[in-house]
Amino acid sequence: MIWSLTQGKLHITDPSTASRTLLFDMNKFEWDEELLKLFDVPRSMLPEVKPSAGHIGDVDFGNGKLLPLHALLVDQQAALFGQACFNAGEMKCSFGTGSFLLMNIGDKPRLSSNGLLTTVGWNFNGQTAYAFDGGIFVTGSAVQWLRDNLKVIPDSASSHEAAKRSTDPGVVVVPALQGLAAPHWRTDVRGAMFGLNRSTSSDDIVRATLDGIACRVYEVVTAMSQDLGKAPPHLKVDGGPSGNPYLMQMIADLLNLEVRVSAALEATAIGIANLAGVSALGTSFDELSANWKSETSYLPRMNEEERGMKLSQWNKAVEAVKGFHQ
Repeated sequence: MIWSLTQGKLHITDPSTASRTLLFDMNKFEWDEELLKLFDVPRSMLPEVKPSAGHIGDVDFGNGKLLPLHALLVDQQAALFGQACFNAGEMKCSFGTGSFLLMNIGDKPRLSSNGLLTTVGWNFNGQTAYAFDGGIFVTGSAVQWLRDNLKVIPDSASSHEAAKRSTDPGVVVVPALQGLAAPHWRTDVRGAMFGLNRSTSSDDIVRATLDGIACRVYEVVTAMSQDLGKAPPHLKVDGGPSGNPYLMQMIADLLNLEVRVSAALEATAIGIANLAGVSALGTSFDELSANWKSETSYLPRMNEEERGMKLSQWNKAVEAVKGFHQ
């Protein structure tokens, strides 16, 4: 895209994007010759890796006016920056059809022992932030499935009220409609429902699906906390499903953490704009942190016994679907 926007003058990328290719050395910040050879990728195909911020070049729309390009970040790292997660341990979850969780792990890369990816967050002015990355395949698409396939809710927004009407907490849904991503990485697994009986209602299935989404978020956040050696101070969230009060409260309850819903739902766009501001205007991280606003927040209110029972149910269900597809 940058090649096109600069009329072929710039063939560049940044470390955050390069680190997603499986061809980049995140320690030396250069393309890895051994990996290029392994995957048979000619070095000449690849762009020059520039810092994530700084006057990188000029965009040319062909109208005679050049616009300076000051920031380059891949989408979820831009959302991490947009959520002002500048310190090690701070993390965000962007909800969409799936869920995308990143945790800032500081200026040194770490390898995960719990099924997570390590990536470059950003790199400029000699500063580097690395991150743990843990994706969940199905979030908003599970609610769409309830609406479009099962037709148990008229629209996605009504899932909140349906979940509140549920009377049977024994129903468990594993929403692995496209497999289980981090930290399981089992693409062969499919979704399942457990605990159904003659009294099970559509509201129970809706509630259990939202609970299943919350449990998946719990798994990834817990894996990141174990790898870093400490829990995040809170979880910042953005994206459409972050507007579902039942889901956000359940995530807060399971994590026993405050969940802060960003006032700006499009954190990726905010993040790249903020990074451009750091480069072009000298905006500081402290200013960006002070300007970050939450629309609402959710404090945990579930007791330890209830939390333990729900997670125990979930773990049994996950092991069951794994075993079914072995």
